[in-house]
Amino acid sequence: MKKFDVVVIGAGPGGYVAAIRASQLGKKTAIVEMDKMGGVCLNRGCIPTKAVLKSAHTVHEIAHMADLGVNVELKGLDGAQAVKRAKGISDKISKGVEFLMKKNKIESFKGYAKLKTKTQIEIKNEKGATEVIEATNIILATGAHYKSFPGLEHDGKRLIGAWEAIKMETLPKSIGIIGAGAIGVEFAYFWNAFGVDVHIFELQKNLLPIEDTDSSKEVEKAYKKYGIKLSLGIEKVSAKNNGKDVTITAVENGKTVDYKFEMGLIAVGMTGNIDGIGLESVGVKTERGFVSVNNMYQTSVSNIYAIGDLAGPPLLAHAASHEGVTAAEHIAGLHPHAIDPMNIPGCTYCQPQVASVGYTERALKEKGIKYSVGKLPFQANGKAVASNETEGFVKTLMGENGEMLGAHIVGANATELIHEYVLFRQMEGIDEEIFATVHPHPTLGEFLAESVLNAKGRSLNF
Repeated sequence: MKKFDVVVIGAGPGGYVAAIRASQLGKKTAIVEMDKMGGVCLNRGCIPTKAVLKSAHTVHEIAHMADLGVNVELKGLDGAQAVKRAKGISDKISKGVEFLMKKNKIESFKGYAKLKTKTQIEIKNEKGATEVIEATNIILATGAHYKSFPGLEHDGKRLIGAWEAIKMETLPKSIGIIGAGAIGVEFAYFWNAFGVDVHIFELQKNLLPIEDTDSSKEVEKAYKKYGIKLSLGIEKVSAKNNGKDVTITAVENGKTVDYKFEMGLIAVGMTGNIDGIGLESVGVKTERGFVSVNNMYQTSVSNIYAIGDLAGPPLLAHAASHEGVTAAEHIAGLHPHAIDPMNIPGCTYCQPQVASVGYTERALKEKGIKYSVGKLPFQANGKAVASNETEGFVKTLMGENGEMLGAHIVGANATELIHEYVLFRQMEGIDEEIFATVHPHPTLGEFLAESVLNAKGRSLNF
């Protein structure tokens, strides 16, 4: 029986990073994966969706090229090519993760893993052959899968989830999307740009309901301009595959309305992959579909850790990676800082992009926390105007002692710009430190400082 200091089950962005960090710290490490390296994020999530979103954004850019003095003609749209390109990118990066495993001397096992005891793992390969390995410590990183509700069940044919959607080379003429979180909103942007009639259904009052309301409304304004239909704040919704088409039934303003589409995307949440991995047999506790962990990602069994989507919200790749590092360092006897959930940024890669960190204005009001608001539209930013990218704004929520309570960016490159605010919050900075930092001009980023100035009544350029 092969023995290891650390065995990681699952090679997504949390698992493979945890394995690398454990190996760096001198631990004999192995990783088990039943599919391709990189997990859902790399193969069916983050990376391929960003590839097709680039295609969609290019369509919108072409429509405005004449404003820049560049006369081009859009001769056609090839959704199949966009999807094939995305798959090729995922395959290439997955091979890069395989290389990282070899580089860091991590032994890889391909197959389904199940906890046999607190220190033994049974691995079953595709042919049904089994092998048992031993580990002093185990890190579970098995991810999550679609959540279903009565009337909202995926069938993988006409009622699909994101994983089927990203592989769909032949695009439908029409699609109804149930759920206006990041997945629903991002696919809506891609399909709309490639000529699909798109209609989004959401029980909450806004798109991207966990974001600041101002951010949601800005995206809604853009989506209406694109011709994407929105049914927001509905009371009830269900979907049915009729064989040749799909019926989505919604209760809107007290009335039941039926809509017909060629297909439906159900994007209403995820639940942890907790079944079939032996949690019950070794005493690992779960709660509401996820594994229960402490702030070092230890489960109820001290030598077994759980990270990423398996350990619950936020279900984000970058959160999983940091959790993996924390778990590996804790196993190695270091004293890593616990991750502050409020310092984990959220990003949505539609256009305009949405990025945020910390509290929303809505949450601050609910908690009774005093704050001041700085908000600057990119229409007032020289670089944005010159680049023909004036959608959106920078919004900061500042506390009475100069601390940043929350930040929200909508617009071009928002998901890149948010980094400064994340670092600022992590370092517990105050407004005077941003004021003392020279920001280059002309850039979109100079509005990061200007927004904080605005919150303090000190705007210089707005």
